[in-house]
Amino acid sequence: MKSRSPALFDELGPRGQKRLKIATVVAVLALIGIVGGALAQLAHVQQLTARLWEPLIEWSNIRYLLQGLLTTLEVGLTGAAISLVFGTLMGLGRLSTHKWVSIPCAGLIELFRAIPLILLVYFFLIGLPMFGWNLPPFWVLTIPIVLHAGAVFAEIVRAGVNSLDRGQFDAAAAIGLRRGQTMVLVVLPQVFRALRPALVTQVIRTLKESSLGYVVGYPELLRDGQVIGEFNANFVQTYAFTAVIYIVINFGLSRVAELLDRPKKVRRRPDRPAPDPDPEPAASQPAGTLV
Repeated sequence: MKSRSPALFDELGPRGQKRLKIATVVAVLALIGIVGGALAQLAHVQQLTARLWEPLIEWSNIRYLLQGLLTTLEVGLTGAAISLVFGTLMGLGRLSTHKWVSIPCAGLIELFRAIPLILLVYFFLIGLPMFGWNLPPFWVLTIPIVLHAGAVFAEIVRAGVNSLDRGQFDAAAAIGLRRGQTMVLVVLPQVFRALRPALVTQVIRTLKESSLGYVVGYPELLRDGQVIGEFNANFVQTYAFTAVIYIVINFGLSRVAELLDRPKKVRRRPDRPAPDPDPEPAASQPAGTLV
């Protein structure tokens, strides 16, 4: 049986494993100490009393937060879908052999990657009305997310295309496919299949970026949590509850990314026996020998 060993580093010896266990225990104890100290401080300032947590179990407040969650999902998923299309086109444009296409695409990608997202939001919130363009709050928030996330998507697509073997393009050209047909029929399906975890990670990122809705007054989850915290005078408790909702949603999407990245198991027909994992080598017979 072949031994399995890491390809990038050697396995830890007994002394290294002992040090790793000690470091793990120290880190866990430090984390417990930090959490315990934070809870003790909150209890000292009377932030753990039931009076401040009771509004979060009232159905009216829960329904209000669920409405904010729906609008957050609406912005996040819409931004992710549009930015995927936008990023794919920009990434392919940057890979174009025509300079009049690749240079502008490269410039836009680097521009939107360099500008902080909140500055893009302020530009659409304050700058566009100066030119007479007044967009709804949904698009004032969604378009900057699309531009920012689309630039990241473009680099992901470009890296995926460049990682493919050159033989893919040569084989497509050998059967008469043009460059555009090769990209659509051969290259992009393989790129999206290989980059599914990275794409799901970008979806998670767009969901978190939708929390900038408070800047434009859009009623997303964080904005609704701020309203409830102001109404009930329990900012710490409401923000903690809102953070739990974000963690649950993002953890679920992370699990989806892990499942997509997991290789599929080959199903064996029940009427066929399993192959011998380590067959015995056949004994060699001299020529002309009868068995």
